[in-house]
Amino acid sequence: MIKSAITAAIAATLFSFQLMQAQEFTGRATYQTKTIMNDIQISGSNMTPDLQASLEEKLKKGFEKTYELSFNKTESVYEEPQRLESPSGSSGAKMVVVNTSSSGDGKSYKNIKDKTVLSEEDFFGKEFLVSDSLPKWDWKLVDETKKIGNFTCYKAIGVIPVSKEDLERYEKMKNKKSESKTVLFTPSEPKDRTITVWYTPEIPVSHGPGEYWGLPGLIMEVNDAKTVILCSKIVLNPKDKVVIKMPKKGKKVTKKEYEALIEKQMESMKDSKGNIHINLGN
Repeated sequence: MIKSAITAAIAATLFSFQLMQAQEFTGRATYQTKTIMNDIQISGSNMTPDLQASLEEKLKKGFEKTYELSFNKTESVYEEPQRLESPSGSSGAKMVVVNTSSSGDGKSYKNIKDKTVLSEEDFFGKEFLVSDSLPKWDWKLVDETKKIGNFTCYKAIGVIPVSKEDLERYEKMKNKKSESKTVLFTPSEPKDRTITVWYTPEIPVSHGPGEYWGLPGLIMEVNDAKTVILCSKIVLNPKDKVVIKMPKKGKKVTKKEYEALIEKQMESMKDSKGNIHINLGN
């Protein structure tokens, strides 16, 4: 049962929406992300403690990123700001990072009116424009509040069930045997993911970072046990007008087609025992 505090917040949100129908309402929100990858194993016969520590630090930094969400009442674009990459140190170790996520660092466009999402993805130097329907969230509203910056935020909980594909992929990986002189990325057993978010009705839009949306207020924080996404800055109705542009770069594919392409590419990189080799050193 929704408590009175949440009911009042939703009522205030609906009222705010009505007031804003006759005017443009835009904003930009900056998010900081941090991912904990406890299920990654780094090993190899020539692996020294110093090299292992160096690689673990590089991985850690690779999962700490900044994103910007630009939004109006019905559309949003979520992307990582462009930046110049600093040259890596000359430690003698070379590291290859392969991004196999179908929801990676490309520009992601959401339209909550049409219930669609488009994202620009780069996979092994090839650009794709991936289309999909917005994920459906069955949010459970919780009568709990906290402050994030100057905004009063309310708690909501959602669950992402494990897919059949995730279970089949895990079983295949579990049955593989590792070789020496490799760096192995071994996933843990997939489970249902419980997502905890905090949203503020004081910013009456149904947007949020990444795949998250569908609440009576901007989502300010996301926690799924491994990844934390936290809003660190908000500018509402900025002087430099927010223009939401749909992504257009890349070959048009559906999400299922893109995931199948990734799976095929990763299979082609495996050796006879099913391992993917990542070379270290010169």
